[in-house]
Amino acid sequence: MRSISFAISIIFSLCNIYGQTGKPKLTISHLTGDFYIYTTYNFYKGNQVPANGMYLVTDQGVILFDTPWDTTQFQPLLDSIKLKHNKGVVLCIATHFHNDRTAGLEYYRSQRIKTYTTVLTNELCKRNNMKRAEFLMSKDTVFNVGRYSFEVYYPGQGHTADNIVIWFKNERILYGSCLIKSVGDDDLGYLGDANEAEYAGTIKKVMQKCRQPKFVIVGHGDWTSINSLEHTLIMAQQLQKKI
Repeated sequence: MRSISFAISIIFSLCNIYGQTGKPKLTISHLTGDFYIYTTYNFYKGNQVPANGMYLVTDQGVILFDTPWDTTQFQPLLDSIKLKHNKGVVLCIATHFHNDRTAGLEYYRSQRIKTYTTVLTNELCKRNNMKRAEFLMSKDTVFNVGRYSFEVYYPGQGHTADNIVIWFKNERILYGSCLIKSVGDDDLGYLGDANEAEYAGTIKKVMQKCRQPKFVIVGHGDWTSINSLEHTLIMAQQLQKKI
Protein backbone atom coordinates (compact mmCIF):
# COMPACT_ATOMS: atom_id res chain seq x y z
CA MET A 1 0.00 0.00 0.00
CA ARG A 2 2.87 2.37 0.81
CA SER A 3 4.38 1.93 -2.66
CA ILE A 4 0.99 2.57 -4.28
CA SER A 5 0.43 5.68 -2.16
CA PHE A 6 3.90 6.96 -2.99
CA ALA A 7 3.33 6.34 -6.71
CA ILE A 8 0.05 8.26 -6.56
CA SER A 9 1.74 11.16 -4.75
CA ILE A 10 4.45 11.25 -7.42
CA ILE A 11 1.82 11.39 -10.17
CA PHE A 12 0.08 14.30 -8.46
CA SER A 13 3.45 16.00 -7.94
CA LEU A 14 4.32 15.64 -11.61
CA CYS A 15 0.96 17.14 -12.53
CA ASN A 16 1.77 20.04 -10.22
CA ILE A 17 5.25 20.42 -11.72
CA TYR A 18 3.95 20.75 -15.25
CA GLY A 19 0.68 22.47 -14.47
CA GLN A 20 -2.37 22.69 -16.62
CA THR A 21 -0.62 24.63 -19.39
CA GLY A 22 1.99 21.94 -19.98
CA LYS A 23 4.81 24.37 -19.16
CA PRO A 24 7.17 23.12 -16.42
CA LYS A 25 6.96 24.83 -13.04
CA LEU A 26 10.06 23.01 -11.83
CA THR A 27 13.13 21.95 -13.79
CA ILE A 28 16.15 20.03 -12.52
CA SER A 29 19.48 20.08 -14.36
CA HIS A 30 22.65 18.16 -13.63
CA LEU A 31 25.58 20.43 -12.82
CA THR A 32 28.46 18.05 -12.12
CA GLY A 33 28.97 14.95 -9.99
CA ASP A 34 26.43 14.99 -7.18
CA PHE A 35 25.40 18.62 -7.77
CA TYR A 36 22.11 19.66 -9.37
CA ILE A 37 20.43 22.96 -10.17
CA TYR A 38 16.69 23.29 -9.72
CA THR A 39 14.66 26.17 -11.13
CA THR A 40 11.20 27.43 -10.27
CA TYR A 41 9.34 30.48 -11.58
CA ASN A 42 7.39 33.47 -10.38
CA PHE A 43 6.33 36.87 -11.69
CA TYR A 44 8.30 40.10 -11.34
CA LYS A 45 7.11 43.31 -12.99
CA GLY A 46 4.66 41.30 -15.07
CA ASN A 47 7.26 38.89 -16.43
CA GLN A 48 7.79 35.27 -15.52
CA VAL A 49 11.25 35.06 -13.95
CA PRO A 50 13.25 31.89 -13.18
CA ALA A 51 14.82 31.43 -9.74
CA ASN A 52 17.71 29.00 -9.39
CA GLY A 53 18.51 26.87 -6.38
CA MET A 54 20.96 24.02 -5.95
CA TYR A 55 21.07 20.69 -4.19
CA LEU A 56 23.81 18.21 -3.37
CA VAL A 57 23.34 14.46 -3.02
CA THR A 58 25.42 12.92 -0.21
CA ASP A 59 25.47 9.52 1.46
CA GLN A 60 23.82 11.18 4.48
CA GLY A 61 20.99 12.72 2.48
CA VAL A 62 20.37 15.68 0.21
CA ILE A 63 21.39 19.25 1.04
CA LEU A 64 19.19 22.00 -0.38
CA PHE A 65 20.44 25.51 -1.03
CA ASP A 66 17.53 27.97 -0.96
CA THR A 67 13.88 27.04 -1.36
CA PRO A 68 11.57 27.25 -4.39
CA TRP A 69 10.17 30.68 -5.22
CA ASP A 70 6.92 29.08 -6.41
CA THR A 71 5.12 28.02 -3.24
CA THR A 72 3.35 25.19 -5.07
CA GLN A 73 6.70 23.48 -5.67
CA PHE A 74 7.88 22.85 -2.10
CA GLN A 75 6.67 19.25 -2.00
CA PRO A 76 7.13 18.48 -5.73
CA LEU A 77 10.83 19.32 -5.33
CA LEU A 78 11.13 16.88 -2.44
CA ASP A 79 9.21 14.24 -4.39
CA SER A 80 11.35 14.75 -7.49
CA ILE A 81 14.56 14.41 -5.48
CA LYS A 82 13.26 11.26 -3.80
CA LEU A 83 12.23 9.75 -7.13
CA LYS A 84 15.50 10.66 -8.85
CA HIS A 85 17.98 9.78 -6.10
CA ASN A 86 16.03 7.65 -3.61
CA LYS A 87 17.15 10.01 -0.86
CA GLY A 88 15.43 12.61 1.26
CA VAL A 89 16.43 16.20 1.95
CA VAL A 90 18.03 16.51 5.39
CA LEU A 91 19.35 20.09 5.38
CA CYS A 92 18.33 23.41 3.80
CA ILE A 93 20.30 26.68 3.86
CA ALA A 94 18.78 29.96 2.68
CA THR A 95 21.13 32.65 1.38
CA HIS A 96 19.19 35.82 2.23
CA PHE A 97 15.80 36.95 3.49
CA HIS A 98 13.90 37.52 0.21
CA ASN A 99 11.06 35.08 -0.39
CA ASP A 100 12.64 33.60 -3.52
CA ARG A 101 15.11 32.06 -1.02
CA THR A 102 13.15 31.60 2.21
CA ALA A 103 9.53 30.92 1.23
CA GLY A 104 9.79 27.20 1.95
CA LEU A 105 11.73 27.31 5.21
CA GLU A 106 8.80 26.70 7.55
CA TYR A 107 7.33 24.03 5.29
CA TYR A 108 10.62 22.16 5.16
CA ARG A 109 11.03 22.52 8.90
CA SER A 110 7.60 20.88 9.27
CA GLN A 111 8.97 17.99 7.19
CA ARG A 112 11.76 17.52 9.77
CA ILE A 113 14.40 19.03 7.51
CA LYS A 114 17.01 21.09 9.35
CA THR A 115 16.75 24.67 8.12
CA TYR A 116 19.49 27.28 8.48
CA THR A 117 20.00 31.00 7.94
CA THR A 118 22.36 33.54 9.45
CA VAL A 119 21.35 35.54 12.50
CA LEU A 120 21.09 38.66 10.32
CA THR A 121 18.85 36.91 7.82
CA ASN A 122 16.62 35.75 10.65
CA GLU A 123 16.34 39.33 11.95
CA LEU A 124 15.38 40.60 8.49
CA CYS A 125 12.91 37.75 8.01
CA LYS A 126 11.26 38.62 11.30
CA ARG A 127 11.17 42.33 10.45
CA ASN A 128 9.69 41.71 6.99
CA ASN A 129 7.30 38.91 7.97
CA MET A 130 9.19 36.29 5.94
CA LYS A 131 9.53 32.60 6.76
CA ARG A 132 12.26 31.76 9.27
CA ALA A 133 14.69 28.91 9.83
CA GLU A 134 15.09 26.69 12.88
CA PHE A 135 18.87 27.01 13.22
CA LEU A 136 20.98 30.17 13.03
CA MET A 137 24.60 30.85 12.09
CA SER A 138 26.31 33.73 13.88
CA LYS A 139 29.49 33.59 11.77
CA ASP A 140 30.98 32.03 8.65
CA THR A 141 30.44 28.31 9.03
CA VAL A 142 31.99 25.19 7.51
CA PHE A 143 29.64 22.22 7.03
CA ASN A 144 30.94 18.68 6.62
CA VAL A 145 28.35 16.26 5.29
CA GLY A 146 29.49 12.86 4.09
CA ARG A 147 32.57 13.35 1.93
CA TYR A 148 31.68 16.95 1.13
CA SER A 149 32.80 20.13 2.82
CA PHE A 150 31.55 23.63 2.09
CA GLU A 151 31.72 27.08 3.66
CA VAL A 152 28.93 29.56 4.22
CA TYR A 153 30.63 32.93 3.66
CA TYR A 154 29.35 36.43 4.30
CA PRO A 155 31.30 38.87 2.07
CA GLY A 156 29.42 42.02 3.05
CA GLN A 157 26.40 43.93 1.85
CA GLY A 158 25.36 43.93 -1.79
CA HIS A 159 22.05 42.66 -3.14
CA THR A 160 20.87 42.72 0.47
CA ALA A 161 22.46 43.43 3.83
CA ASP A 162 22.55 39.72 4.67
CA ASN A 163 23.49 37.96 1.40
CA ILE A 164 25.79 34.95 1.82
CA VAL A 165 27.46 32.68 -0.71
CA ILE A 166 28.29 28.99 -0.52
CA TRP A 167 31.81 27.93 -1.51
CA PHE A 168 32.84 24.37 -2.29
CA LYS A 169 36.61 24.82 -2.31
CA ASN A 170 37.51 21.27 -3.34
CA GLU A 171 35.04 21.20 -6.24
CA ARG A 172 35.47 24.96 -6.91
CA ILE A 173 31.73 25.48 -7.07
CA LEU A 174 30.43 28.90 -6.05
CA TYR A 175 26.76 29.18 -5.24
CA GLY A 176 26.29 32.94 -5.37
CA SER A 177 22.51 33.20 -5.33
CA CYS A 178 21.10 36.68 -6.06
CA LEU A 179 24.28 38.55 -5.13
CA ILE A 180 25.70 37.46 -8.49
CA LYS A 181 23.92 38.30 -11.71
CA SER A 182 23.66 36.34 -14.93
CA VAL A 183 25.76 37.38 -17.92
CA GLY A 184 22.43 37.90 -19.65
CA ASP A 185 21.43 40.64 -17.20
CA ASP A 186 22.01 44.26 -18.15
CA ASP A 187 21.53 45.61 -14.62
CA LEU A 188 21.70 44.47 -11.00
CA GLY A 189 17.98 43.87 -10.79
CA TYR A 190 15.99 44.75 -7.67
CA LEU A 191 17.95 47.23 -5.54
CA GLY A 192 15.31 48.08 -2.95
CA ASP A 193 17.28 46.32 -0.21
CA ALA A 194 20.73 46.74 -1.75
CA ASN A 195 23.81 48.60 -0.59
CA GLU A 196 24.77 50.32 -3.83
CA ALA A 197 27.94 51.85 -2.38
CA GLU A 198 29.37 48.56 -1.10
CA TYR A 199 28.16 46.17 -3.82
CA ALA A 200 31.36 46.28 -5.89
CA GLY A 201 33.59 45.82 -2.84
CA THR A 202 31.53 42.84 -1.74
CA ILE A 203 31.91 41.18 -5.13
CA LYS A 204 35.68 41.74 -4.94
CA LYS A 205 35.73 39.94 -1.58
CA VAL A 206 33.91 36.99 -3.14
CA MET A 207 36.46 36.91 -5.97
CA GLN A 208 39.34 36.94 -3.46
CA LYS A 209 37.79 34.21 -1.35
CA CYS A 210 36.51 31.94 -4.11
CA ARG A 211 39.37 31.81 -6.57
CA GLN A 212 39.09 30.28 -10.04
CA PRO A 213 35.64 28.74 -9.68
CA LYS A 214 34.68 26.12 -12.24
CA PHE A 215 30.98 26.88 -11.77
CA VAL A 216 29.24 30.05 -10.62
CA ILE A 217 25.55 29.64 -9.85
CA VAL A 218 23.48 32.82 -10.03
CA GLY A 219 20.09 33.42 -8.44
CA HIS A 220 18.20 34.15 -11.65
CA GLY A 221 18.69 33.45 -15.33
CA ASP A 222 21.53 31.69 -17.12
CA TRP A 223 23.83 29.91 -14.65
CA THR A 224 26.12 28.25 -17.20
CA SER A 225 28.77 30.98 -17.55
CA ILE A 226 31.76 31.41 -15.24
CA ASN A 227 31.98 35.07 -16.30
CA SER A 228 29.03 36.14 -14.17
CA LEU A 229 31.24 37.32 -11.30
CA GLU A 230 33.21 39.67 -13.53
CA HIS A 231 30.00 40.81 -15.23
CA THR A 232 28.43 41.59 -11.85
CA LEU A 233 31.51 43.51 -10.73
CA ILE A 234 31.42 45.71 -13.82
CA MET A 235 27.76 46.56 -13.26
CA ALA A 236 28.36 47.21 -9.55
CA GLN A 237 31.25 49.53 -10.34
CA GLN A 238 29.12 51.40 -12.86
CA LEU A 239 26.39 51.73 -10.25
CA GLN A 240 28.86 53.04 -7.69
CA LYS A 241 29.95 55.83 -10.04
CA LYS A 242 26.36 57.05 -10.30
CA ILE A 243 25.94 57.47 -6.54
